[in-house]
Amino acid sequence: MRKEAVQTLDDLARLANVSKSTVSRALNNSPLLSQETKERIQAIARKYHYRINAPARNLRMRQSHTIGFVAPDYSPEFLSVEDLFGQELLSGVGKGLQALGYDLLIIHVTPRDTTWASEYLDSGRVDGFVLVTSHLKPAQIQKLIELEVPFIGWGTPFPGLHYCSVSGDNFAGGRLATDRLIQIGRKRVAFLGGPEGNVTVQQRLRGYEDALHAAGIKVDPNLVIYTDYSYASGLAAMERLFDRSPGLDAVFVNSDLMAIAAIRVIQGRGRSVPGDVAVVGYDDLPIARYNSLPLTTVRQDLRLAGKLLAQNLIQYIQTGVVTNVVLPVSLVLRETA
Repeated sequence: MRKEAVQTLDDLARLANVSKSTVSRALNNSPLLSQETKERIQAIARKYHYRINAPARNLRMRQSHTIGFVAPDYSPEFLSVEDLFGQELLSGVGKGLQALGYDLLIIHVTPRDTTWASEYLDSGRVDGFVLVTSHLKPAQIQKLIELEVPFIGWGTPFPGLHYCSVSGDNFAGGRLATDRLIQIGRKRVAFLGGPEGNVTVQQRLRGYEDALHAAGIKVDPNLVIYTDYSYASGLAAMERLFDRSPGLDAVFVNSDLMAIAAIRVIQGRGRSVPGDVAVVGYDDLPIARYNSLPLTTVRQDLRLAGKLLAQNLIQYIQTGVVTNVVLPVSLVLRETA
C-alpha cells in the first residue's frame, strides 16, 4: 500500500500516539527526550515522508539570548523583601548577563512541576538556567543533568554530581568565624546553621569544628542548631540555644539576617553583645554594617558571584566546559565580636 505523506505535526503526533510537542522535540533532536523515543518518532516521519520545514525550524531553534533565574515558589522567603541575599545574587547575575548581551527572566517553579526546564527550552524562551541549589534536592539536579539541561548552580555541588557551579569557600568561612570567637577568649561557641542537610551548611560546620579542635575545645552537640535563613527562624533558634546552654558566650550564625535576630534575643535576655555573648554573621550584606550594632561577619562577594554565574553558564552553553569556581571569603571586623 502506498504510504501517503503526512502534512503536519498533528498528523505525525496521531500516528506516533504522542503529543505535538514531543514530536517537535524528537524532530529537533532535543536532549530532553530519550534516544529511543526520538528514534521511534523519526522513523515514523521517514516512513510517511514527513519533511521538516527548515526555515521554520531554524526560526524556532534560534537562540533567545535570555537566561532564566529559577525562583522556587516553595521557598516563600526567596527573593522576598526580607531576602537581601537573593537580591544581591540576582543583581550580580543580571549585570553579568547584560555585559554579555543577554537578558534575564525570573522563573517561578512549583515543587511538583517536573516539566519547567523542557517547556522553557523547547519554546525558545531561554537558553539556560541559573539555580540556587540549596532549594533543590540531589535527585532534581541529577534529572537536569540526565536531560542535558544547560544550567549552573550557586552553592557547593552535591557529591557525585558533575555540573557547573559557583560557591564561596564555606569551610574557610566557618573556620574564620570560629577562630575569631576563640581568639577573643570565648569557650562556649554555638553554631546557628541553615538547613541541616545542606552541603554548604555542613562545610561551614566542619570549619567550625576544625577551629574548636585546633584550640582544644570539645564540640558540644547542644551548641549546634539548624534552621532556615529567615529572621523569624533566627529568633526561635537563638531562644532554643539559650534554653539548651544558658552559659554560651559566643555564636557563629550562618546568615547576617539570622545574626541580627540572634542579637535581639541575646539583648532581650539581659545580656550584652559582645560583652556577654559575641556574634559573627555570614555574607556581609548591607544590613550588617548598617545595623544599630554593626555586625562582625564573614564576607563573600555576592555581586561577583552573580557575574561569574552568568559568565560561566554562557561559556558552558557555547563550549560544554564544566567549571566549578570557589570564591575566597574574608572576615570583616565590626562591633559584635
